[in-house]
Amino acid sequence: MLLDETPLFDPALLQELDWSKNTVNFSPHISPSRPGDGLVLRPLCTADYNRGFFKVLSQLTQTGDVTAEQFFRKFEHMKTTGDYFVVVVEDINVGQIVATATLIIEHKFIHSCAKRGRVEEVVVSDECRGKQLGKLLVSALTLLSDKLDCYKITLECASKNVPFYQKFGYSASEETYMQCRFHD
Repeated sequence: MLLDETPLFDPALLQELDWSKNTVNFSPHISPSRPGDGLVLRPLCTADYNRGFFKVLSQLTQTGDVTAEQFFRKFEHMKTTGDYFVVVVEDINVGQIVATATLIIEHKFIHSCAKRGRVEEVVVSDECRGKQLGKLLVSALTLLSDKLDCYKITLECASKNVPFYQKFGYSASEETYMQCRFHD
């Protein structure tokens, strides 16, 4: 098992996003190709295991004690399916992941066998909040979902975060989010 720089998905997908379709304002202006001084927006790679990827995720939810081998196996599974787009922001000055978000593509029989995008696990590290990285991640994944020809994109969020996501064109649906947990 080698933890290396191989990306989870083709980085060109992020580089080729039509940023003119972005619906939110950035001040100062940032974009996927210019996320800020010393920052790079890119696909997750296995080397990110040692760059604090789980430290950032743990600011959102419980991650558990994941070994490098477990991470590698899950990464390879996600890469093989081609339906997972985990995006990270790396602070290259310190070699650490400072933000991440995930787009998952679901394949449907409905809507003429369409695809649905789902945004998950949007988190920016405490020390980097206020730099518009959450906005950048959500904008990038929303545009990526459109580029991948999804008929819609959805997410679940705490009610206090609804105004944030409304800036991107998300609206509350009439459906109720329900769950049945089997483990913490």
